[in-house]
Amino acid sequence: MTEVARTVWDGLAASSRLDLANLLLGITGVVLMIRRSLWAFPVGLLAVSVQGILFWRAKFPADAALQVFFFATLAWGWRHWLRARGDAPELPVTRLGARGWALTLGLAAAATAVWALTVGRWTGAAMPWRDAFIAAFSVAAQVLQARKVIANWPLWVVVNTVAVATYWSAELAFTAFLYAVYLLLALAGWSAWRAAQAADASRKGGA
Repeated sequence: MTEVARTVWDGLAASSRLDLANLLLGITGVVLMIRRSLWAFPVGLLAVSVQGILFWRAKFPADAALQVFFFATLAWGWRHWLRARGDAPELPVTRLGARGWALTLGLAAAATAVWALTVGRWTGAAMPWRDAFIAAFSVAAQVLQARKVIANWPLWVVVNTVAVATYWSAELAFTAFLYAVYLLLALAGWSAWRAAQAADASRKGGA
């Protein structure tokens, strides 16, 4: 067994029931989101509640506060996916234009700086800039996901990549492992939503 695998295994073996619940709920919620299932929302609400407790205990305040926002966004997304679909079986996947990308990235970058220079310092965050980056860009990704915009997945890929490095360097092997799984799932989600969007465009083109 390699040193990396041994470290991850030790983290898994030492994990609490809350850690295991977080792992199960988190992965299940993302898998359901990849499948565009409405069940992703109630599962996600439970997952972010557990995640918030774990982050607070690990002294990642930005991430802990972020879960409150995620809870509200998931609740709103659930309502949006139901109401905006009208009589259709499901709300279609949409794209983000150049202006939307510029606005999203600009606001997320500005929020990163503001959060790191204010909240990060006041709360004594272990890694204020990376903590703030993960928080701000996760907010952007979560909002896009609630709107069912495919751009949420490449943002999650970036966020999860940074998160793996951040939590591994903070010796949070279990959390780093979880985000590595999320990274793979984000790539799968990106591919699945592109396929769904292409299928929807094909159906409309043949109508």
